[in-house]
Amino acid sequence: MTIALRLLARREYSRKELQDKLLHAGFDNLQVHMVLDSLKASGYQDDQRYLEMLTRTRLRQGHGPLRLRQDLQRAGVDVKEQDGMAAAQSVNWQVQAQAAYRKRFGNTAPEDAREYARRARFLAGRGFLPEQIRRVLADPGNNADDFND
Repeated sequence: MTIALRLLARREYSRKELQDKLLHAGFDNLQVHMVLDSLKASGYQDDQRYLEMLTRTRLRQGHGPLRLRQDLQRAGVDVKEQDGMAAAQSVNWQVQAQAAYRKRFGNTAPEDAREYARRARFLAGRGFLPEQIRRVLADPGNNADDFND
């Protein structure tokens, strides 16, 4: 339990991430599950809190909804059952896409099809949806606050 608490003192972990770390450290499966249940009951580990932390982090980093969902799935957080996904759904992802684009490319429009594709790949790699990418590339100088998504 001490190792788990030490890990949680540094940052939030999902239950699956913590489980993987403890199993990798050599603890047996039954012992790990007992510790994880105890940590959850004590409020030290909470997947909901982890979801909120990861959402804030990915927003600050300029990532989109697909990247957030992928990271949550990788961490073993069941997105469908989590109420915290409401916070991620209330985010204006179009504004996020516009901000990520502006940070990288400014307000300039792509000059040709090759540059358009390069910029679209950049936004896709950040985890934005195709419709969001098309809207940003259609008018990169547009005020992001005008989008209603």
